Amino acid sequence: MTMTASAETRAAPTDADIRPVSGVAQAAETPVVWLDGVFRHFGETAALDGISLSVRKGEVLGIIGRSGAGKSTLIRCLNGLERPDRGTIEIEGRDITGLSEAELQPLRRRIGMIFQHFNLLSAKTVAENVMLPLKIEGMPRAQRRVRAAELLDLVGLSSKADAYPSALSGGQKQRVGIARALAARPALLLSDEATSALDPETTASILSLLKDINTRLGLTILLITHEMEVVRGVADRVAVIDAGKIVEDGPVWSVFSDPKAATTKSLLGAIRPGLPPAIAADLAARGEQVLSVDLVGPEASTLLPALSIALGAPVRLVHGGIDHIQGQSVGRFFITLAPGASLPQAIAFLTRHGAHVETTGHVADPV
Repeated sequence: MTMTASAETRAAPTDADIRPVSGVAQAAETPVVWLDGVFRHFGETAALDGISLSVRKGEVLGIIGRSGAGKSTLIRCLNGLERPDRGTIEIEGRDITGLSEAELQPLRRRIGMIFQHFNLLSAKTVAENVMLPLKIEGMPRAQRRVRAAELLDLVGLSSKADAYPSALSGGQKQRVGIARALAARPALLLSDEATSALDPETTASILSLLKDINTRLGLTILLITHEMEVVRGVADRVAVIDAGKIVEDGPVWSVFSDPKAATTKSLLGAIRPGLPPAIAADLAARGEQVLSVDLVGPEASTLLPALSIALGAPVRLVHGGIDHIQGQSVGRFFITLAPGASLPQAIAFLTRHGAHVETTGHVADPV
């Protein structure tokens, strides 16, 4: 089951949260990516509307939003293909917004890029595709071949070195794309909808590979996607973008368990369990009050029995259960109370134990 739940309200990130501190601490904590008040307009349309964001070394950040939310513009600004109208973009502590094209070239070698449609050269072998960035930077051929062999081994395609892209499956092509993106040992890997053209099984294998690369190499990864399952499967943190603004940002387990923004709730709708309409209609016809209960932590598995004891009456679970996200037990339950049980007492008990509670048709007031 894919779902979520959390009891604490996340505060919006402040400048102090986003910007590294000065002095010695800054040298140790400077993020790989830092954006401050970034704007980019196309005519009257604000593609980016004051974006402030940071990505720490070794972190996997998922940036998710609907089509047209500003994701593609953001990634193009990060690799210097778009220039912001104003604001600051730093990569490894260096402001790139004022750099010339010639100055951007060595910086771009610090940024690997994997694409939705692979972008492999059909006339070159797998190994030649992987070696291409190294050829462009002038590495000797013998060294290029050694590096390509290492990377193809890393992505599980050593046996395909001499094959051409036309002989590969979609998942294999994307693995070649990942190997090529890693060729120059980048500090940052940008993934632009890299799994949206793949079937679910292949997507899972690519996400597993990315997580393995992140763990083994300590590589910072920024995933641009519209797929919540992609973020759930590999990211440490998720930022939700809507109309050029970051509307929510936090650890994946926290955002998935207790989404605040309407956009986040909508995007999570397909994977965050709701009460099935048929069950809701049946309970409404019988006049039963339904509580939705979201809770994160060890108590997720013990809260309902404890509630029953506290009320001195049965509690019926009609839908939901427990999931595990980033090592957190995340419970989402839809329950009804026995006739005569006190609804205010139930809400008070659940709230005291850190649960977020809603009743059918409205959000319960804190008790």
